Amino acid sequence: MNNTHQNRTAGITQRVMLYLDGELSNKEERELLTEIQSNPDLLERFSMEKSFREFIRSKISRRTVSPALVESIKSKIRTAAPI
Repeated sequence: MNNTHQNRTAGITQRVMLYLDGELSNKEERELLTEIQSNPDLLERFSMEKSFREFIRSKISRRTVSPALVESIKSKIRTAAPI
């Protein structure tokens, strides 16, 4: 595999991750989805990553924290941040 192909693959992988994280603009999403639909290998990788994330979300329960703890952390950040 040459560097150009590796760079392109890494770029697509990064865009897929950004898409799944909800970090792409509407235009970028449309472009990525169009590219995915036209490339069976990319569609398979995309589907696997999406399925993996859904599986992890369904198996992991997040603990909740009290609003008081959140405020305490925010307060510490505000007092520690230089003005």
